[in-house]
Amino acid sequence: MKKISLLIFLFINTLWASAQTTKTPDEFLGYKLGTKFSFHHRIVDYARHVAAQNPTQVKIFDYGTTFEGRPLVLLAIATPENLSKLEEIRTSNLKSIGLLEGKATTKVPAIAWLSYNVHGNEAVSSEAVMQVLYEMLNKNNSVTQNILKNTVVLIDPCINPDGRDRYAQWYNRVANQGFNATPFAAEHNEPWPGGRFNHYLFDPNRDWAWQTQEISMQRLKMYNQWMPHLHADFHEMGVNTPYYFPPSARPYHEDLTAWQREFQQTIGDYNKKYFDKNYWLYFSKENYDLLYPSYGDTYPSYNGAIGMTYEQGGGGRAGIAIAKDDGDTLTLSYRISHHFSASLATLEAISSRADKTVDEFIKFFERNKTAPVGTYKSFVLKSKGSEARVKALTGLLDKLQINYSYASKDASASGFGYQSLKDESFKIETNDLLISTYQPKGTFVKILFEPKTTLEDSLTYDITAWGLPYAYGLKAFATKEKLSAGNAQASNITPALVVEGKPYAYVASYNSFEDVKFLSQILAKGIKVRFNEFPFETGGRKFETGSIIITRTNNLRLGDEFDNIVQSAAKTLGINLLATNSGMVASGNDFGSNYVSVLKNPRVAVISGDGISPTAFGEVWHYFEQQIKYPITVIEGSTFSRVPLDKLDVLILADGSYDRIFGNGDALKKWIQGGGKVIAMEGATNYFADKDGFGLKRRKDNSSDKAELKSYGTRERESISEQVIGAIYKVDIDKTHPLGYGTDGSYHLLARDPYNFEYIKDGWNVGYLKDNNYVTGFVGEKAKDKMKNTLIFGVQEMGRGKIVYMADDPIFRGFWYSGKLIFGNAVFLVY
Repeated sequence: MKKISLLIFLFINTLWASAQTTKTPDEFLGYKLGTKFSFHHRIVDYARHVAAQNPTQVKIFDYGTTFEGRPLVLLAIATPENLSKLEEIRTSNLKSIGLLEGKATTKVPAIAWLSYNVHGNEAVSSEAVMQVLYEMLNKNNSVTQNILKNTVVLIDPCINPDGRDRYAQWYNRVANQGFNATPFAAEHNEPWPGGRFNHYLFDPNRDWAWQTQEISMQRLKMYNQWMPHLHADFHEMGVNTPYYFPPSARPYHEDLTAWQREFQQTIGDYNKKYFDKNYWLYFSKENYDLLYPSYGDTYPSYNGAIGMTYEQGGGGRAGIAIAKDDGDTLTLSYRISHHFSASLATLEAISSRADKTVDEFIKFFERNKTAPVGTYKSFVLKSKGSEARVKALTGLLDKLQINYSYASKDASASGFGYQSLKDESFKIETNDLLISTYQPKGTFVKILFEPKTTLEDSLTYDITAWGLPYAYGLKAFATKEKLSAGNAQASNITPALVVEGKPYAYVASYNSFEDVKFLSQILAKGIKVRFNEFPFETGGRKFETGSIIITRTNNLRLGDEFDNIVQSAAKTLGINLLATNSGMVASGNDFGSNYVSVLKNPRVAVISGDGISPTAFGEVWHYFEQQIKYPITVIEGSTFSRVPLDKLDVLILADGSYDRIFGNGDALKKWIQGGGKVIAMEGATNYFADKDGFGLKRRKDNSSDKAELKSYGTRERESISEQVIGAIYKVDIDKTHPLGYGTDGSYHLLARDPYNFEYIKDGWNVGYLKDNNYVTGFVGEKAKDKMKNTLIFGVQEMGRGKIVYMADDPIFRGFWYSGKLIFGNAVFLVY
């Protein structure tokens, strides 16, 4: 017995000694935390050090790599007992909510996931996380040791390493010796594009649901393997604002549970203890709401967790220290102490209610399986003729772990029509996509597919509409009935290509973004492509305007490689290709007709730099490099005057200001007249509006010159009366124009500004709003008239060239799928 006791004593003593070898952040880094910005690899090194020194309490997971090659890691911290059965805890949690088959085999403790540094230049959080890691393993810290008794803590020390290092490298290079708190010093004025965004300048905190970026996809894959009960997201805001913690501001989404709403206050109560004790300033219930589904607080909330955002004053501008407007100096050390305290307060809050939190989490998913929220219980998306769009949507649903099936037979049904905006009868046809809310993630299904967003308050932080049927351009219906599940797989697999000898031509329909990918990839490999101006029929198939025609005679120089390139690209992308041995069609224009034009393989460029929205530029850059795999040249705006424009065919202007870049525009105008094409998006259209020689005109404001009497106390609400906050409108499209090819004569846009442009008099009004094209989302009272009878997409001919005006950004955040077709048309088809 004494021998056993001695062994136990030695084992415990060994563990204690091991924990004592964990270095503090200051000891490990070689400088005091808060005196400089640590590079990402040093933060990861410290995380690995903590894991190595505490093998019975810490497990580190390498879950991915960024575009620039930096590692993404997650640490799990628990008691030795819980760490020894960590995998059983993980799987039991998933089994308890129906995301893994079987029954839980162990009691599941509360699982809390803390995420730091999603915005790279909000860099304090990854400094604070090192202190959090140390204290979680500090045996002398009674708070953290009590937390671990019933809580498994997951920590992601840096969500956005590429953005963080962009900021840290810049700051450490320009900062004065020590620091300079003067706000106009160079170290407080970060250059374009800043470190906020990832490699392609996307905002990863707005990508949780849309999954367009590599860090989002890899993180969500790991998140879905854990499904934590709480997720906290650490941020920074303006220098002169103190600290924000929950309760969140309204609007709350209507489907947040009573428990989730209650816990918002619990989080606030635990945080205020720390902040009140230290006399720190803070606020809650303002600015940061729980509505838009793709944030680091809302996505977890809509998946059953307690989700929250924390905001520390400072951001990229603050540096090591900065003088505030109130005369105080905000230091990095001070900011670290706030995020550190909020981290512990959050963990204390969930630990204090661990059992209740787990119980409520399970109830959330059980309710989804038996009595899901919402009026509509099933969603039907029509597949015929839209197979590629449906495939793209199901690709997203797979990442989100949302279940779906395909109708196995025809049936009659009734429900709300997304196109008609009213209840109607419709027919469910074989292979239509069926999505039910009777599944573990049923609440999230309801939120992503809801035809109309319910707003309890119009003061909101982000877009107010996002319905996926609109985003993917799919005809859809929402029904109040639970529909029977269909087949797991669609039965209409793309028919095998039948080739006899050497075909005269290959032909493919054109009505989805997958077709844009096919077109761009064969163009990039030197294939010459034709497209038709009018519908035709050949080989027993009907082809609409703008179909892809690839004739051998235009590609003889490629020899047998011609067939390999075309067939390989079609197979990879699932394109239903027709091989024909004749250039004569059964009806319509033959392939040699003047109404069948040859496309260019365009040389494309986009302008970057000061004055241009980094995210809008990033959307274009990512579209070409990652989505359609087509070469694009990035031109820094300050060098534009030295660019040989005769080496370009298409110049893309993302949202921004171009007066300083183009000056009077003579060189640009001359290039367009000589055959160049400009695609001006969102704010870039302002450069052309109301200028001589350009067709874009703003509508005159007919409002009275009399000043309005306004109340200072309601100034925020007054200001939103002139705004459009991410509302969906149905745009009428001229589908006979190349810019409208592949559409059915309409397009749902996600409007984020009032447009107020006249129709072009000498040009083509391809996309426009009429009197009543509103669908859903918030539109201010004073903005409503500006959203009627206004141009959205137009084309002006200028000499041998063209300007494509896009008042809207059709590739917004990379998730508005149907807009990618229209943008592709602007690049490749408008000639």
